Amino acid sequence: MIRLRYLPVVFVAVLPLCAQQAPQPQTPPAIQPVSTTVVVLGDVEPVSLGESAHTVVTLDASEHPLASQDIEDYLRTDSSVDIQQRAGAGVMADISLRGASFEQTLVLLNGLRMDSVETSHFNLDLPVPLAALGNIDILHGAGSTLYGSDAIGGVVDFTTWEPDVTSLRIRGGAGSYGEDEEGLLGSVVGKRWSEVIAGDRERSTGFIYDRDYRTEDASTETRFKTALGASDLLFAGNDRAYGANQFYGNYNSWERTKGWFAALTQKFDEHTAADVAYRRHSDIYVLLRDDPAYYKNQHIDDGFEGDVRETREIFKNTTLLAGLEETTDQIASTNLGYHGRNSGAGYGEVSWRVPGRWSIEGGLREQIFSGGRAVASPMAAGTFWLPESLKLHGSVEHGFRIPTYLDLYYSDPTTLGDPNLKPESVWNYEGGVDWYPAGRVSATLTAFYSAQKNTVDYTRASPADLWQATNIPSLHFTGIESSLNWRLNGSQQLKLSWTLLKGTQGSLHGLESESVFDYPVNNGRAEWTWSLKHGLLLQSRLGVVERYTQAPAPPQAPYAVWDVSVVREVGRFRPYLQMTNLANTGYQEIANVQMQGRSFVGGIEFVFSHKR
Repeated sequence: MIRLRYLPVVFVAVLPLCAQQAPQPQTPPAIQPVSTTVVVLGDVEPVSLGESAHTVVTLDASEHPLASQDIEDYLRTDSSVDIQQRAGAGVMADISLRGASFEQTLVLLNGLRMDSVETSHFNLDLPVPLAALGNIDILHGAGSTLYGSDAIGGVVDFTTWEPDVTSLRIRGGAGSYGEDEEGLLGSVVGKRWSEVIAGDRERSTGFIYDRDYRTEDASTETRFKTALGASDLLFAGNDRAYGANQFYGNYNSWERTKGWFAALTQKFDEHTAADVAYRRHSDIYVLLRDDPAYYKNQHIDDGFEGDVRETREIFKNTTLLAGLEETTDQIASTNLGYHGRNSGAGYGEVSWRVPGRWSIEGGLREQIFSGGRAVASPMAAGTFWLPESLKLHGSVEHGFRIPTYLDLYYSDPTTLGDPNLKPESVWNYEGGVDWYPAGRVSATLTAFYSAQKNTVDYTRASPADLWQATNIPSLHFTGIESSLNWRLNGSQQLKLSWTLLKGTQGSLHGLESESVFDYPVNNGRAEWTWSLKHGLLLQSRLGVVERYTQAPAPPQAPYAVWDVSVVREVGRFRPYLQMTNLANTGYQEIANVQMQGRSFVGGIEFVFSHKR
């Protein structure tokens, strides 16, 4: 039974703070009207958030860079996003949207695929440091027409930061559980080029035994303009080693992953663009840390991607996007073996839009995989404006996912894959209303229904049996998501969101599910930001989550996690203090994986900048 009585905690804890009258900062931040917030994800062409027919949330990762520790802190502010994290510093964090499994969410970096073909546990293993990221765009619902496989629950696109001044930022800090962190972000801006170099490292001895970690990320990005057009060349890599106690059962495991990424984006003109990218990811897993020889796996997967797309206004207010895409994936693994697959796709989408009145969109993708398997993904969407700044929107779209190599071929003493798994598919239907009464306020309310077929999960009849990869023939999710963004005045901003979710299935026949049925039935989020005098920033984030519990396990109680950050955002010396889980809540985002209690991280950033 869904219990709503805990969700008002989100609003009660934040609204009293907002009632205080804050002194005006020396330079009040400009209020960004919703009508000028550009959205690209899910749309044929850049449009304002108010004109989009899709449910898209845009987060600015560069707005308050010292107020958040990891990208997961930003993602949690969207109540339709579920983060299931195992440790700090972004170590083994699964992401899902609207109740879909973590394997059913597509992750992009600058529009290029980051989903791991080994296992979707590593989809958020981004090689680019947090400081080098700009926006995070989150598309709710299926998105395979434009983005292909894995876009069943939604799409998350991380875009890198583009500098406008020459600057250098050097950061260092320390905190609870032996944590220390260092970071560097440097940029040089020329007349027709720019360069960004970034690197960071986080270490911790862990809040319990065998939960220590070390993460390192580095990237370099060069942008330049020539007679060919605008070019973007990105190189990035990361290295993460961590104790994996409880991650895959009651074992003191250890794991280390490495990632390499290289991409070239070429915009020939305002109509034509092309991308080419290469990604490598390696994973070494030891079941018993104090006895590595007992059981060890090593996986290396490689991925190549290339695409070209054209956008043209074919008639007045009518835009056509057409593209071709090619991907190649292969893996060499001590457990999974040696495998590879190729796919090619053609896609197109037409948008007929009269700004401020209505819009109609339609599209289709045809994707062919090695072996001859083909998948078609159509979509249709539209908007209609009413008086009083109200906009109706609705869409229907098909999504699909090809199983990972882990789903197909994995085998250990407790788990068994299935090479005969069928691809997953979904039809997503949604409709809602958006309200934009002024530049300071926006609100949304959306109802959605997701009908999945052949969902991949691991099931067993009893604890004495192996977890067996299998297809669940039918799975349905129905939900409501809502949000309110309110710039209270020149110094305070409030963001509230809440998602209610119900999943139904009739195909398990008494079997126990390992991961699919662990979604939040209630998820409430609140973020309050207060810009004080002298460049001080106070940010408070609160989340209240109630998860679905499979019978015969006892129901899980809702839990609340409260984070607060205090930062100085001006001047050459910028101290910061990040306080996590202040209420010291004991909770588990993944069954039997205990999360860290109250912790503190503080430090200082040195900033040097020069404008041309």
